[in-house]
Amino acid sequence: MEPRIAQDSADFRELREKGYIYVDKTEQLYRLANGIDIGGKLFFISRPRRFGKSLMLSTLECLFRGQRDLFKGLAIDKLDYDWAEYPVLHFNFGTMKVETLELFTQQFVERVSRSIEAAGEIYNPAVTPDTNFADAIQKLAKERGKPVVVLIDEYDAPVGAALDDIEKAKAIRAKLSAFYGEIKNNAAAIRFMMMTGVTKFTQLSVFSALNNLNNLTLDDRYATLLGYTDDELTTYFEPAMRRHAVVMGLSYEDYREKLRWWYNGYRFARWNTIKVYNPCAIGKTLGACTPEFLGTWTSTGLTSVVFHYFANNQLAEKNYEHIESVSEEDLDICELENIQPTAMLYQGGYLTIKDYRRSRFTLGIPDEEVRRAFNTQLVRKFAQKKDNDYRNLLCDSLSEGDIDTFLGRLSDLYAHLTYGPKEEHVQEFSFQRILYVLLTSDGSFRVTAEDRQAQGRADLVAETPERVFIFELKVNGTPQDAIAQIKEKGYAEPYRHSGKEVHLIGLSFDGETRRLTGTVSEPLA
Repeated sequence: MEPRIAQDSADFRELREKGYIYVDKTEQLYRLANGIDIGGKLFFISRPRRFGKSLMLSTLECLFRGQRDLFKGLAIDKLDYDWAEYPVLHFNFGTMKVETLELFTQQFVERVSRSIEAAGEIYNPAVTPDTNFADAIQKLAKERGKPVVVLIDEYDAPVGAALDDIEKAKAIRAKLSAFYGEIKNNAAAIRFMMMTGVTKFTQLSVFSALNNLNNLTLDDRYATLLGYTDDELTTYFEPAMRRHAVVMGLSYEDYREKLRWWYNGYRFARWNTIKVYNPCAIGKTLGACTPEFLGTWTSTGLTSVVFHYFANNQLAEKNYEHIESVSEEDLDICELENIQPTAMLYQGGYLTIKDYRRSRFTLGIPDEEVRRAFNTQLVRKFAQKKDNDYRNLLCDSLSEGDIDTFLGRLSDLYAHLTYGPKEEHVQEFSFQRILYVLLTSDGSFRVTAEDRQAQGRADLVAETPERVFIFELKVNGTPQDAIAQIKEKGYAEPYRHSGKEVHLIGLSFDGETRRLTGTVSEPLA
């Protein structure tokens, strides 16, 4: 019988006992548990939400509890692991309520007490959670005669959830810092520690106090520890992918290429260039087996806090498809009062590594799923609307060839936008980015910005199976000037024999009022 695909499970025991597919990462976990690559026992790794962090910790718990039967047939079962049983303290600080500091404190006590009691110790309500944590480590090590394994899932979630109130976030950070500080104080009684999260808040004590903490986030050796590689998809999911290709009406080769475009864009290392698929996206896509690719991770992993600090001008004027010269320090969050958009987007999974040279990263949007979801959010912010109806109507009119209706609605959209600096070279880029973001968020178009041609670059080209639209934008010029440039430079020539309708569209903007003041469209002669 073909193994089943679990669409939403982070429980290693459940996957193994119920016959679900488990993508085998145990050889890498073996190396970590035995200090083969890295001489240490305290580890941290940051990845976006729904990337398999909880499943990894569940696997580690079963491993350190010596439950060998669950690992039959996996890579570690063939290695010289000792299968000793250790006491385990497993904490999960995700999905905590932080509306008030008092509510966080109450839930924090509940989470810590539940984990300590699950390990067989008694929580003492007369003392703080950090004191209970330290006491549990010492008592478990003494009573069981073995050092303790500490697993902490979503260590950063309470701080991230409180970022709309910086003072409250700082207070929560202080409480968590006291708790995590006990890891250093009791390190001698710890066999292994793995901490996971989405965000690296550098001022939390786990980073400032633990000088022997091994950060795996950008480690080339563990770039594929979380997420699925292309080879792993072939090994574990080929029957399901072939079945899905038939449902989508694609050859298997075309299907794999489209699957990569949609979901395989994440890179988590400097020099290791292997990209990984989001495991949530793969599980939900192959499990549902619908006739089209849909947003999966973005429907479950989207967090509004990512957008909380962004002003409209920042969103409009940065090309998030290609951000150069980013340092490693730029990727961390140091001061809660001054969180940079690039750091928040990178740690949230909306940006990933595209290149690394001379100690600097180039970042970009990972894949088509994230691109559409992210650009949808940008368009909503640009237009100050909460739904997609206006976007759908606007893009539908262009897709159907009703260019006059499209241009009328586009003029209305630009009239509601806020812009930043007024330098002319910034203006045209901002206007162009908004049009690019609008069309890519809809999904009906294949969009290329700065489409390179023999004699220059068309500002933007949008294609559907039936039509091609070539846009040229002018600031303080005329739409006729824009059309003339398209013709003079021959931007439409590569599409003349495509078998599609080809339309030339010129847009002009007023540099002072920031409005779309003129539009012209004509078919390619």
